Amino acid sequence: MSTEPRASRPATIADVAARAGVSLATVSRVLNDNPRVDRALAAKVRQAADDLRYSASPLARSLVLGKTNTVAVVVPDLENPTFLGVLRGLSRAAGRDGYHILVADSAESVTEEIALAGTTRRRCDGLVLCAPRMPEDDLRRLLGELQPVVLVNREPGSTDPTGTPVVAADYRAALAELLELLHADGHRELVYLAGASRSASNTRRLAAVRDFGADHPDARVVTLPCGVNFADGYAAAATVADRIAGHVGAGDPEGGQPTAVLAFNDLVAMGLLSGLGERGIRVPADVSVTGFDDIPFARYLSPPLTTAAVPVDELGVQAWHRMADRLGGRTTPGHAVFRPSVERRASTGPAPVATSAGRTSRRRRVAR
Repeated sequence: MSTEPRASRPATIADVAARAGVSLATVSRVLNDNPRVDRALAAKVRQAADDLRYSASPLARSLVLGKTNTVAVVVPDLENPTFLGVLRGLSRAAGRDGYHILVADSAESVTEEIALAGTTRRRCDGLVLCAPRMPEDDLRRLLGELQPVVLVNREPGSTDPTGTPVVAADYRAALAELLELLHADGHRELVYLAGASRSASNTRRLAAVRDFGADHPDARVVTLPCGVNFADGYAAAATVADRIAGHVGAGDPEGGQPTAVLAFNDLVAMGLLSGLGERGIRVPADVSVTGFDDIPFARYLSPPLTTAAVPVDELGVQAWHRMADRLGGRTTPGHAVFRPSVERRASTGPAPVATSAGRTSRRRRVAR
């Protein structure tokens, strides 16, 4: 009987076994690079596969090996260019190692995030949680159940027994640098538009605000709840404009007229710039504005945005390296922390001073 497969269908593993005169199990071990197979026999099987132009099904291969060559990434918001940058770096690095990325967007929902972490991990070889918003107890539980896991911009907590690797940006240090830049420009009344309450990076920014207040008794930073996207920044413009004009609510103990606003991120800053512009408030003549992240649009705004540049692609690359080590059973290096660099542009300048004609004069920049 002929061992050639019919021309009407592609060759199967059974065809290869028949042509090489070996069992199906032997063919499977050879094609999955099992080193225990005799070299001469392995060569015979590979020659048979080449002759028949046999190509193993990726699904069948994953079932045999118990691996999918896919890693899941859960992010809170795919509309945010920062998360897209992390994904870009991670997916390119993973691709060079023959892995694919499955992306899930939790839409800033903690409940959805927890569910997605479990469902995607069951379909993949590992899980990358990018800036997870879930409470620490839930995060710790998932880390114990879903390994291997890598965290981006979130620490697992002091009681984590899994040794989960972390790749993060130093948001606290970068916001502190932005605050010092504004202070050196003479700004003493500032506003911080806070991000998502469960965001770890927002918590670090708030720590920088507290440190700044303790170190600079001559200045004050008022924290206002805001959000993480363009619409949130646009909505906040009304409150900021009222404060700039001195129209604060009756009895408000935090009444000063701000000369600078620090937005949680560049998207919030962009929305704020738009809303302030509609109200005739000039940036930076009437108020300075900073963002955070240095997304691709930041330098092309009018005015170009002063911000802190986060190396998002490198965060993704380093997250993959740590995942690859875990998948390969290698020792994972310690946490990697990157300090964003402050990019000074035209959205900030010396603080305005009140005059009879309004805020039209400028304080001379204070030497740093």
